Amino acid sequence: MIRSVALVFAGFLAQAALATPPSLDVAKLRLASANAIIVDAEDGTRLYAKAADEITPIASVTKLMTAMVVLDSQQPMDEALEVDMGDFDYLKGSHSRLGMGTTLTRNEMLRLALMASENRAASSLARHYPGGLKAFVTAMNFKAASLGMTNTHYEDSTGLDPRNVSTASDLAKLVRAAADYPLIREYSTTPSHYVETQTGRTLGFNNSNALVKNAAWDIQLQKTGYIREAGRCVVMLANIASKPMVIVLLDSIGKFTRLGDAQRVKHWLETGETMPAPVAKPAVLRSPAKAPAGKQGKRIQGKFAANGKAGRG
Repeated sequence: MIRSVALVFAGFLAQAALATPPSLDVAKLRLASANAIIVDAEDGTRLYAKAADEITPIASVTKLMTAMVVLDSQQPMDEALEVDMGDFDYLKGSHSRLGMGTTLTRNEMLRLALMASENRAASSLARHYPGGLKAFVTAMNFKAASLGMTNTHYEDSTGLDPRNVSTASDLAKLVRAAADYPLIREYSTTPSHYVETQTGRTLGFNNSNALVKNAAWDIQLQKTGYIREAGRCVVMLANIASKPMVIVLLDSIGKFTRLGDAQRVKHWLETGETMPAPVAKPAVLRSPAKAPAGKQGKRIQGKFAANGKAGRG
């Protein structure tokens, strides 16, 4: 009997050990993003931080707040909204597939703003708010203050304005608050979507975050962002190592750095170890081509010998 109890207890301890996450050494997580934070979404414990209280532009991460203000207003989601000149981007000149006069429901505008980071959709949502854009931005800043986002300020609903600023710490609060809205969770993680305009034209949109299509990830909410002043940004709520984790990565240089950092965070949370660097493919050595007889090149003289138009790297 005693031996049976001992065996059961030993089995319980073994299961508990398997369920216990690895100890996390922050020195083993090396991120390229300038500002970052990782937070346990259940209890708010900060697991990692890098310049997390530094104020920085946040680009289209703004649209999470835009979505919350839209949903808080309880305006009809089936109301048709029309894109007009007030939704065009004269600041950055960004491209949009929603042309002048495009009419979609508030519901569809919200989905496109979140999943595809559609700027004209986000602008139209704000413009059709009671009191217009000015009242909408006021509501955004009021909502930020109510969430304790003390280092956050908004100037527009799209994130194209570099005066939309926050910190990684504040954005972790934003992600946790946005997760309370089922539509934000659903729309921000929609992999792709088609809409039909009032003219009968069908437009296809893809999610701006490639990780939502990656089977290795269980992303519950996300938003990407990019303008020159903000760098590449991404915020996510994802289940990793059987726990919901908030990941905020800001000001990443290079198109794929933020996704690479996200993979490094995931590996660290799951194993407690530094993610191995990818193995470089061995270079293929080729013999230098010989010029045909009588065609040998001449030696270059002068300044162009050192500063010729070689590859731009």
